[in-house]
Amino acid sequence: MRFTLPELRQQKRWKILLLLGAVLISASFLLFTNYLVHELSLKETQEVKKIGHAYEEINNPDIENFTDILYTIQSATIPIIVVNQSGKITNSKNLDSTRISDTANYLMPMLRTMRFYNDPIPIKTDDSSIHYIYFKEQKAITLLRYFPYIQVALIALFLTISYIAFDTNRMYVQNKVWVGMAKETAHQIGTPLSSLIAWVEYLRTTEEAPGEEILDEIEKDINRLEVITERFSKIGSVPELHKFNVYEVVQESVEYMRKRISGKVNISISEDSNKDVNAMLNKNLFSWVIENLTKNAVDAMSGTGSIIFHIRLDGKMLKIDIKDTGKGIPRSKFQEVFEPGFTTRKRGWGLGLSLSKRIIENYHSGNIYVKDSEVGVGTTFRIKLHTA
Repeated sequence: MRFTLPELRQQKRWKILLLLGAVLISASFLLFTNYLVHELSLKETQEVKKIGHAYEEINNPDIENFTDILYTIQSATIPIIVVNQSGKITNSKNLDSTRISDTANYLMPMLRTMRFYNDPIPIKTDDSSIHYIYFKEQKAITLLRYFPYIQVALIALFLTISYIAFDTNRMYVQNKVWVGMAKETAHQIGTPLSSLIAWVEYLRTTEEAPGEEILDEIEKDINRLEVITERFSKIGSVPELHKFNVYEVVQESVEYMRKRISGKVNISISEDSNKDVNAMLNKNLFSWVIENLTKNAVDAMSGTGSIIFHIRLDGKMLKIDIKDTGKGIPRSKFQEVFEPGFTTRKRGWGLGLSLSKRIIENYHSGNIYVKDSEVGVGTTFRIKLHTA
């Protein structure tokens, strides 16, 4: 299954649009709810002021609308506490009637809460002293204030779980595609390979056999096909790792590639590389990574330039840098180059770096990434492995 670069960008674009849509809907919902809570709070404050005015007028002997004022006080549902100038509680309303007598453990903590959330409403009593009405917002407003956050959190949790499930399923399908492609490739290569092996043995036994040098070269290519077959057959299974000298494995791959790339490309291992460090490797798969990186570098240089491998030890980690003098990679593409289907060539599946990343990170518990790159100057890839 081939993924083109436009398709990958389209997938990312849809993810971003869906995320922005979810953020916009959530933000709109929160803003509207906060606006509604604000309006209800203002209305509540006005109601408390009416209650305060009713308390001021209740003792006025000349009052004409006594019934209305009394109704205002009795019909109020807002929890309130009235204190005098010295801070002593003189009255309360719409609180828990079973605990109203417990001043120390119920009324005073409630009063502190009311003071924290709302400014008091001052009222004048019949003796011209100032009292203060403290109030607490109604339970419905409190629920309305926090409900949207809970709802958004639940929606976000649902979307996250859905995305993880979708992404996991997508990765599972991709893995099956990878494994199927690898197994099928190994099967397809195996058929002509068996035939070539038989032909070589036949040629060796005939009287008019070609030169030994020709047969040796044919045998080298056959051996190479065997290596390729083994590589693909290991994709999807757990490969066996053995202790190898990393410098020697890299050198072997470099020597193989040197004879099969343009003579205008200088490929080498730096003189100050560490030659005595070991790591647990599957040699065939690891060599495949080195060859993929080398081929990509050659393509990036259009057949002219240099590739330098540098191997060094950093604590218990082994670092292998592969530096080329190619076209370079924009920083925005550092992650994208490892995605299946990413390629700048007209021909090609764009699977080399994706396979390399799978081999290093999934099978060798290491890491591979673009360490540095400058457009028009070159790129450095880095492989990090645990030493053995």
